[in-house]
Amino acid sequence: MTDEKLQTAARWLMEADGMLVTAGAGMGVDSGLPDFRGDQGFWRAYPALQHLGFSFQDMAKPQRFEESPELAWGFYGHRLQLYRDTVPHEGFQTLRGWAGRMRRGAFVFTSNVDGQFQKAGFAENRIHEVHGTIHQLQCISACRQVTWPADDFTPVVNPETSRLVNALPRCPHCGRLARPNILMFWDATWVEHNADMQEARLRAWLASVPRLVVVELGAGKALPTVRRFSERHAAHRLIRINLRDWATAPQHGLGLEGGALSTLQALDAVLKQKKWSD
Repeated sequence: MTDEKLQTAARWLMEADGMLVTAGAGMGVDSGLPDFRGDQGFWRAYPALQHLGFSFQDMAKPQRFEESPELAWGFYGHRLQLYRDTVPHEGFQTLRGWAGRMRRGAFVFTSNVDGQFQKAGFAENRIHEVHGTIHQLQCISACRQVTWPADDFTPVVNPETSRLVNALPRCPHCGRLARPNILMFWDATWVEHNADMQEARLRAWLASVPRLVVVELGAGKALPTVRRFSERHAAHRLIRINLRDWATAPQHGLGLEGGALSTLQALDAVLKQKKWSD
């Protein structure tokens, strides 16, 4: 991370009318959320699943709910409670501060399902969760194209077996098993109604921003959804922040090597020197 790059990124932020924040899993690491990069990272978080020989992809598919609902909900129930308990790191507030100085504010595009942007105070109608959210439930068979809040479900998980030990959540319409409203691997029953509405709002917002800057945080190459979206809308002003995959083609913008929180803080320090950021 060079001073020249920080100076350029700061200038882009100061000149922008709106900021598109694009975020992958690396955004949550500084809040203490686990890094599932590779099987070893996944198994460090869920050692019982290593004993069973299950990878992240094995668990993150709708068939697991059909075959072993207590195990599937043990994995997702633990994550649900973890995300409920997690406090977003200060980098979220730094982004909100920058957005507050722009005429069209900010919009978030994220592959994360953890709801951390909402918890940090970003407006619900300015977030597109492209892979859905763990905080909404749906019917396992998608009997209706509706979702409902997971607020009334408090999972109790045995940490030694990674299995849910209390009652499984049920669809209020047909009584079948409920699952998180998350786009999983090989998923033909994901209810995408909410994500579609979010996408429509994002496209309308993008059309209203004449000078856009894109700030991408912790988006890896393994699932490049976020990176591709960033590059498609960057218009040569992409600020890519990543601890590992920071390299960026010049026609898209620039890359800053580092974690989300430390890099946002370094960039904010430059903006304060320029008398732009409070």
